[in-house]
Amino acid sequence: MSRHLQITFDAHDPRALSTFWRDALGYIHPGPPGVDLPEGADPLAAWDEFLARVGVPEEQRNTRSAIEDPDGQGPRVFFQQVPENKAAKNRVHLDVRVAPGLQGDERMAALEAECERLTALGATRVRRFEPDPPMGLGWIVMTDPEGNEFCLD
Repeated sequence: MSRHLQITFDAHDPRALSTFWRDALGYIHPGPPGVDLPEGADPLAAWDEFLARVGVPEEQRNTRSAIEDPDGQGPRVFFQQVPENKAAKNRVHLDVRVAPGLQGDERMAALEAECERLTALGATRVRRFEPDPPMGLGWIVMTDPEGNEFCLD
C-alpha cells in the first residue's frame, strides 16, 4: 500500500516561506479546520482569526504553515519554525519540473523564464548546468528565500 507524502521545511518565518512556495508551485494555503472560506477570501487572514479565537498567543501564530496542491495531486508542504540557521547543503532537495519533455534551447529558455519569475518572488539563482546529452538535459540550481536549495528541471 502506498503512503501519502508531506514535505516539511524548517524555517525562521513559516508564513513567508510558505507564501514563496505557494506562488512558486501554484499551490494554495488551506483554510482553518471547520471554516468554510467564501470565494476570494484570504486563507492567511482566516488563520489569524481562527488562532486568535482559539487562544493561540500572537507570538506563536507564525510557528507553522502549510500549502496544498489545489488539484490534490502533489504532496502537502508543511513549514515549521525552528530557531537555528540552515547550516549546510541540503541532502534532499526539490526539483521543480517546469520543462518536462523539452530539450535543448527550448528547454533552457523555459528554465530561464521560470528562474526569472522565481527570482522576482525572492529566490536566488546559484548556477546553470548546460545540457550534456544523453544524461544531462540541463537545469538551474536556485535557493528559496531562506537558503534551501532546489533545482529547476
